[in-house]
Amino acid sequence: MQYTYDKNAPKKPTNVTVNSDLLKLAKACGINVSATLEQALVAQVKAASREQWLHENQAAIAAYNEHVEKHGVFSDKAADGTAAGARSF
Repeated sequence: MQYTYDKNAPKKPTNVTVNSDLLKLAKACGINVSATLEQALVAQVKAASREQWLHENQAAIAAYNEHVEKHGVFSDKAADGTAAGARSF
C-alpha cells in the first residue's frame, strides 16, 4: 500500500453515514466535513501503510537488529579508529 497520493486528483462525490447530531454540530461550528474527512483519511492511510511496511519488513528488521547486537554498527568502529581503512586526523 502506498501512502502518497495525488493531491490534485479530482474530487469524487461519495455517500457516508454520520451521526446526525454530530453532523449538525459540525455544520453549526463551520467545520468543513469533506476537508475533515480527507485529513482523517490521510492520517489513517499513513498509519496503515506504516504498519503494513513494518509487518512486511519484520524479518529484515530483526536480522539487522541481530547483526547490530553481535557486531555493532560501522560508525562505532569508525569513531574509535578500528574500522578497516579508518584514518586518524
